[in-house]
Amino acid sequence: MTLYLLYESASGYALFQAHGLDEIGQNTEAVRSSVTDINRFGKVAKLVGFNPFDSALDALNQCNAVSEGQMTDELRSFLDLSLPKVKEGKKPKFSVGVAEPKLGSHIYEVTKIPCQSNEFVLELLRGVRLHFNTFIANLKPGDLEKAQLGLGHSYSRAKVKFNVNRVDNMVIQAIFLLDTLDKDINSFSMRVREWYSWHFPELVKIVSDNYLYAKVAKFVENKSELSEDKIPGLTDIIGDEDKAKEIVEAAKASMGQDLSIIDLINVKQFAQRVMDLAEYRKKLYDYLVIKMNDIAPNLAALIGEVVGARLISHAGSLTNLAKCPSSTLQILGAEKALFRALKTRGNTPKYGLIFHSSFIGRASARNKGRMARYLANKCSIASRIDCFLEKSTTAFGDKLREQVEERLDFYDKGVAPRKNIDVMKVAMEKAENKDTEMDVDEPTVATSVKKSKKKKPKTEAAEDGEAMAEDKPTAVPNGDASEEPKSEKKKKKEKRKLEEETDQAAEKANGVNGFNADEGTAKKKKKKKSKDDGEDLPVASEGKKKKKKKSKSEDE
Repeated sequence: MTLYLLYESASGYALFQAHGLDEIGQNTEAVRSSVTDINRFGKVAKLVGFNPFDSALDALNQCNAVSEGQMTDELRSFLDLSLPKVKEGKKPKFSVGVAEPKLGSHIYEVTKIPCQSNEFVLELLRGVRLHFNTFIANLKPGDLEKAQLGLGHSYSRAKVKFNVNRVDNMVIQAIFLLDTLDKDINSFSMRVREWYSWHFPELVKIVSDNYLYAKVAKFVENKSELSEDKIPGLTDIIGDEDKAKEIVEAAKASMGQDLSIIDLINVKQFAQRVMDLAEYRKKLYDYLVIKMNDIAPNLAALIGEVVGARLISHAGSLTNLAKCPSSTLQILGAEKALFRALKTRGNTPKYGLIFHSSFIGRASARNKGRMARYLANKCSIASRIDCFLEKSTTAFGDKLREQVEERLDFYDKGVAPRKNIDVMKVAMEKAENKDTEMDVDEPTVATSVKKSKKKKPKTEAAEDGEAMAEDKPTAVPNGDASEEPKSEKKKKKEKRKLEEETDQAAEKANGVNGFNADEGTAKKKKKKKSKDDGEDLPVASEGKKKKKKKSKSEDE
């Protein structure tokens, strides 16, 4: 049985016939050694046909089809023209060697041509790839490299759906920088405290916050120049007048040594650097919150922005975190403790980075492990939703957080939580409603503007009524345009219409005839009459009471 080799190059499809295999034998090692020698390999493989691609777009489409294991119409027509024709009812006396097994199975399903993909065929195709320039006559030396480079770029760009707003690398860098800034600010503020304490040691006990201490040190500078005139400035910085007075009093009786002007300038500059770092840390935290809400909104809503960012950075990316099972996510960050426990055959850790979440801190010591396992489960769900959901929404994260809260109550008070299926249904409905509201918002604004324009030329009273209606718009659940307040008569009419419609629908459902409907209306009339009569009843009762009183007086 003759063997044909199908090679998909960047410039087109090529079909080779492998003959004279007896010379080198059916051994992969022998083929591997003969591949490098073009004189020897040229006798084995001979070009049968070549079908170049029409354009770069056509090459990309063909490459995508091959990677997905699909045979295109161009490839089928090329195989029909190049391969020997097979008579109906007879098996083909040849086979086609392909690199992709999925493509070979699809070719066999459509054309019934037997295909094979093994080490022997792959080695032969490697030789074809190595000496492809020599087989094609009119191909220039640099053309194939250019085609490969262009096709590689376009293929990777099409495969990777690049979204600028959802780049998790920015979150990883931001959380790393945030952690290093925390360490640096802490060490620098301690250095400011130690440095300025030589001049004003009593200030450390009065002002405990690092940022405020740096501000006060910059404001005071020389303690000997501190007087009661600077108390308003100190109160603005600290926010407490009593503490400001205490600082002034402490400066008068301070035991610190005097510093030169150059030393005080250096202390002041260093305090300013610490303040700038602290302010930049706040801005970086705000940036991290915004990026987390764009990239992983559900994870951020469930466990917080900082803990969620730490999980993403430790896993490497959001997709890696989504691939992690909940058991791995639970101990993410506690690898040393895990391997130590496995080595010493001790107790394995219950939690890693998840421990920084407030839920585990709120749980009792007995239930911390259970809470960590449950929270890791919900975090894995949230990360998968964020990774694979195209539209960003926090509906799932909010509901998952509610579930964790309910589980906390269950552990503490014994209150039974809701089922996961019911909660997820509510979350999906909420997410769908948000999408519909976004679609409906634009037409509602236009309709409200039109209504206001129509009703402007009316009287002033009507204008006042419109203003009141605009100030207090009625909430419509379905997202329809907000209707203006109607008069009481109209409301009553609408109620009557609704009652009539409901009665008619009930009659149709129960199969009621016209007579019954008349009876129903008659009953309604009787009820109304009875109500009217009920208003007159007290008068009648008063008349009876009078008659009874008269009869009693006559008896006396």
